Amino acid sequence: MFLGTAAGFALQVMVWKGRSLTLLVFLAGMMVPPQMILLPLFTVYFQTGLSGTLWPLILTYTGTGLPLTVFMMATYYRTVPRELFEAATIDGAGILRAFWTISVPMVRNALLTVGLVQFFFIWNDLLIALTFTNDQDLRTIQVGLLNFTGDFGATQYGPLFAAICINVFGTLLIYLFLNQKVMKGLTSGALKG
Repeated sequence: MFLGTAAGFALQVMVWKGRSLTLLVFLAGMMVPPQMILLPLFTVYFQTGLSGTLWPLILTYTGTGLPLTVFMMATYYRTVPRELFEAATIDGAGILRAFWTISVPMVRNALLTVGLVQFFFIWNDLLIALTFTNDQDLRTIQVGLLNFTGDFGATQYGPLFAAICINVFGTLLIYLFLNQKVMKGLTSGALKG
């Protein structure tokens, strides 16, 4: 979230040469399917000795979620009036102060929306978690749901459905609690002015 917010701020608010090309590079990152990078990443994590830790999950989720976060935050920063940043500069605020005191509070709903999108992506992911975790203690909930299926295809439906209900109930509560803020965050990036 922090890296995506800072990159979106740099791409939309700051003026520098090559920012359009940089945004296109992030957009190209959204077009790469995560399935294509699993084997090279697994090889790199194994050779560097990171396998068997949480670092492969952290690095992979950050890398795959960053393009979408940067794109969405850059879109939200387009709706923030540039006059606010110009006034802050005239008042003597540096770029870091303008970022923390002006831009971050103005895009609060956008941060919440992007955070929830990323949370649901990570929460529901099975492929990356199954590929990079080889220790039972590091497995995520979605990988843990596979434990209810036996070696020969026998499924324990009662415990499986109970675990699925617990899994869905938690995310449903989060969404229902934050529903209005998510809607404000989605509509604030869609309109200009």
